[in-house]
Amino acid sequence: MVSDPIADMLTRIRNGLMVNLNIVEVPSSKLKIEIARILKEEGFIEDFSMNEEQDFPLIVITLKYHGTRRDRKPVITNIQRISKPGRRVYRGRRDLPRPMSGIGIAILTTPKGVMTAQNARRIGIGGEVLCYVW
Repeated sequence: MVSDPIADMLTRIRNGLMVNLNIVEVPSSKLKIEIARILKEEGFIEDFSMNEEQDFPLIVITLKYHGTRRDRKPVITNIQRISKPGRRVYRGRRDLPRPMSGIGIAILTTPKGVMTAQNARRIGIGGEVLCYVW
């Protein structure tokens, strides 16, 4: 049993990038699928798919690198959990974060669904800040 499944997903991605893995498997949930979708749309991961052959479904995330085989570096340089089970972090539409002065993204849960801070700013809503990625 994991007390913070989102932090577990982010840690698996971070650890996979540190040892240059091509794929990472994460237990599935609707929220994790939405986070993976956003990471793919923003170009931080190559792809993701569902593996439902086992007793419990898994999300298979294909990590993305740049550079040659010898000198390849991960596209994600840092991935950081912000809102935790012990301390939830909410931001209004006027206080939405801009990680790394706009280079990175902030992923939020809002009443309209999971989205980036940039999209939430465009719509004019706030929400819970899940993580920063850059």
